[in-house]
Amino acid sequence: MPNSNRHFPDHAGRRTWLWGIAGIGIFLLVWQLGAAAVGSHLILPTPAAMLRAWLGLVGTARFWTAVGGSFLRVLEAFLISSVLGMITGTLSAWDSRVESLLAPLMTGIRATPVLALILLAMFWFPASQVPVFSAVLMGFPVMHTSTYAGIRARDPRLLEMSRLFAVPRRTRLLSLDLPSAWPYILSGASNILGLSWKVVVAGEVLSQPSGALGSGMQEARLMLETPFVFAWAATTITLCGISEFILHSASKAAWRAIGSVQHQTGV
Repeated sequence: MPNSNRHFPDHAGRRTWLWGIAGIGIFLLVWQLGAAAVGSHLILPTPAAMLRAWLGLVGTARFWTAVGGSFLRVLEAFLISSVLGMITGTLSAWDSRVESLLAPLMTGIRATPVLALILLAMFWFPASQVPVFSAVLMGFPVMHTSTYAGIRARDPRLLEMSRLFAVPRRTRLLSLDLPSAWPYILSGASNILGLSWKVVVAGEVLSQPSGALGSGMQEARLMLETPFVFAWAATTITLCGISEFILHSASKAAWRAIGSVQHQTGV
């Protein structure tokens, strides 16, 4: 009996993969039927036409330069958004005065359309930094809110106990605040990562920096090469999925490291 129970997670994992593959197959089938109904590659190319365009791009140095440039911009925006959001979210959760001070800023940023941020950034920054600035402003409030909500969700009884026993702020952060906020932080980071890819590529489409997925997409659109537009978009989606997988793997390693620190400090 114990041996059979040990196999249940494997079966569940395989079923999940099968459903995922089935979902991709259904999507491709609907796409193929839609392209056949439209009958024009200029409006909606077939998956095969997109794949041929993608294979043509992969063999060029321009493609890999664009992949590297966009990836670095997304990474920069993600790190800045995450660090700033965690700092301000933590300070706001600790002190209501900081929360009130930052509330108008967060409301203003959330209410500003992405396109308006990109257009304004084009007056202030070089083309290569316009997508980064826009993505930071969009992602920063997400991490701020996630961190704030996570810390505020801590057990009030444990918080009161830590205050009664004058537990140091660093120990409270590692033993109470961070464990409470971690699921929220991870969720916020996942949202920021996907948002960063969208905003960065959109910013690249408008600002046209060299070495960018968005620039390649815009150039293909101007040349009426719709299969190549789809190929650049598919590359963006694939990179976003890979980066999210890396993020989840890294978060597991970070959580193990935090547990190790807690054990060493005796919390």
